[in-house]
Amino acid sequence: MPQSHRIEAALDRALGCARGGTAPPRLSAALDYAIKPGGARIRPTILVSVARACGDDTPALTDAAAAAVELIHCASLVHDDLPCFDDADMRRGKPSVHRAHSEPLAVLTGDSLIMLAFEVLARTGAAQGVDARAAQLVLALARRSGMPGGICAGQGWESEPQVDLHAYHMSKTAALFIAATEMGAIAAGHDPDAWQDLGALIGEAFQVADDLRDAVLDEGTLGKPAGQDDLHGRPNAVAQLGISGARDRLSDTLAGAIASIPSCPGEAALAEMVRQQSEAIMPVLPTRYSA
Repeated sequence: MPQSHRIEAALDRALGCARGGTAPPRLSAALDYAIKPGGARIRPTILVSVARACGDDTPALTDAAAAAVELIHCASLVHDDLPCFDDADMRRGKPSVHRAHSEPLAVLTGDSLIMLAFEVLARTGAAQGVDARAAQLVLALARRSGMPGGICAGQGWESEPQVDLHAYHMSKTAALFIAATEMGAIAAGHDPDAWQDLGALIGEAFQVADDLRDAVLDEGTLGKPAGQDDLHGRPNAVAQLGISGARDRLSDTLAGAIASIPSCPGEAALAEMVRQQSEAIMPVLPTRYSA
């Protein structure tokens, strides 16, 4: 089964758990809305690719881990778009969850997706008889989602008068990419520590690419509001390095990510996947910026 089909099937199974019993219909609809249609699914794609490179000896656990990291990512987008944070009207080319389903349901949607991520890992670990691995996955995902260095910390940096740009990027964006590489290794029974650098570098590259897109592209191209870094006074690579410097940083970081891949049976295939993802995140800049 192609990786994209594996990931979507795993997300469908997770949503099935959330719809069980007498679930509130409007909240159930909001969960579907937050997840589908999805974006590039970069984080779960990386996770599955790492697991396959390491042998993927428990595919059901890999699929659960892929769903879990994407559920956390989707939850973070729902919460980021709320009026108390970015107050964004659009996400992935359609109205954000709080615009389409109301603010209370958006808060509950993000909370529900977070809980569902950990439920999926625990359920699958028990069903597959790999509780120890599932516990490792829960710990890895929790560490990269909360404090002190997870995505909650990343949002928290935006409330500080003095911001460490590296720490901000590592927690806001790189954290879930690190989770993806670590969890891919864990799901396949490998040591996650060797995979941290790959996730950190991919995450740093993704944030720089996002900063570039936010600075130079319009809302129609992005599918979400543009110019948000300037509007909210957020630290970003373009403000620090300029367009040319940020573009150079992006290229160097992606090259470093490929070089950081640990030796493993599927090393060549994984390197190719990272190259493909690199092309996907590299923003096509307007002509006036491309010289």
